[in-house]
Amino acid sequence: MKISIFGLGYVGSVSAGCLAALGHEVIGVDVNPMKVAMINASQSPVIETELDALIAEGVRIGRLRASTDANEAIAASEVSLICVGTPSNDNGDLNLTYVERVCREIGHALAEKNGYHVVVVRSTLLPGCTEEKIIPLLERSSGRQAGRDFGVSFNPEFLREGTAVHDFYYPPFTLIGQYDSQGAEIAAVLYTGIDAPLLIVPIKVAEMVKYANNAFHALKVAFANEIGNICKRQGIDGHQVMDIFCLDKKLNLSSHYLKPGFAFGGSCLPKDLRALLYHAHRLDLNVPVLEAILPSNALQVKRGFELIKQTGKKKIGVLGFSFKAGTDDLRESPVVELIEILIGKGYQVRVYDKNVLLARLHGSNRTYIEREIPHIATLMRSSMEEVLAESEVIVIGNKAPEFRQALQQLHQDQMIIDLVRISQDIDSSPARYEGICW
Repeated sequence: MKISIFGLGYVGSVSAGCLAALGHEVIGVDVNPMKVAMINASQSPVIETELDALIAEGVRIGRLRASTDANEAIAASEVSLICVGTPSNDNGDLNLTYVERVCREIGHALAEKNGYHVVVVRSTLLPGCTEEKIIPLLERSSGRQAGRDFGVSFNPEFLREGTAVHDFYYPPFTLIGQYDSQGAEIAAVLYTGIDAPLLIVPIKVAEMVKYANNAFHALKVAFANEIGNICKRQGIDGHQVMDIFCLDKKLNLSSHYLKPGFAFGGSCLPKDLRALLYHAHRLDLNVPVLEAILPSNALQVKRGFELIKQTGKKKIGVLGFSFKAGTDDLRESPVVELIEILIGKGYQVRVYDKNVLLARLHGSNRTYIEREIPHIATLMRSSMEEVLAESEVIVIGNKAPEFRQALQQLHQDQMIIDLVRISQDIDSSPARYEGICW
């Protein structure tokens, strides 16, 4: 495939060298004549392990060259990759100056070109930016229509400096945000020979995945540093603690807990986090990441209430109010907290959870109920059907399998607010369905 790459900075240079090595014909395009001259002289414009050899070999066999002429590059290629930087403005927003300039250049060149051409954006863009800014700019500059006259895809990079060539060839997945199916299919051809799952998703999903990745990486660094600071203050080896932490691939380094939904609760997480925060403060340590967790969790309970409030309905049925399915534990259940808010605001609440039977509760769980929510018995119903019959809004509070049936048993004037994503088949859910994070 014949490819033009706009921007010979870090991502563009790595992409140029690696794609040429995969057998594609690559033209690098940059406004800086020094970068262009370096590529044509078989030198990498950036410092990166293995990249010098890849670029030198690509130039030697005639698969890689560079130019300052955008029109020539578009005319000689089938696909254009936008790899220019998106630095921060003073207010934190992205500066799109370089991306917009390249889009105008590509658009003007497309106006003079016959045939279908695909524009693949690799620059990091906020969700919605490709569809709301990039595509309209390409259409205005070219006088042509995206999806018909030219294709557009968003293909984020996941490259780490120092290991970028390895990361290019061995990614966890290849992600392509699709605007039109033909454009996405052609973009996927770029990675023929890369052994990784190919995921074709809506453009906004692909844009957001890039930010989710980087935000989580930053969070991990800050989290590890705060744990390390607590350890150091007491003469504990923080590296040993985190090395053991990372051995747990079932929960700590896994997909567990990384699902958007309702707040966390139960007898462990809130209690232990409060204790750790108290311990850090006693050691005169500031741990802002750890301190932000409980307030963030409380906001999720508030979001649940706001979803209910927006319905304008007063009769609320709650299915599942233990802190998770398969348990009768109500201690610090965020659903119980939500129920308390609803009662305090004058809502009529009915609840059902087959695992919570007051007659058989004992120990700390029964003590908690008698102390914190003694009125719960007056709200409880003996079946899901009773709650459905008495409610205008159904709130699904945990993932007990029986609650999936509620999606299919709604009356015309009822709606569901799902706090746990009880079913993955959201597309077939009734129109009167609302998820808290989806």
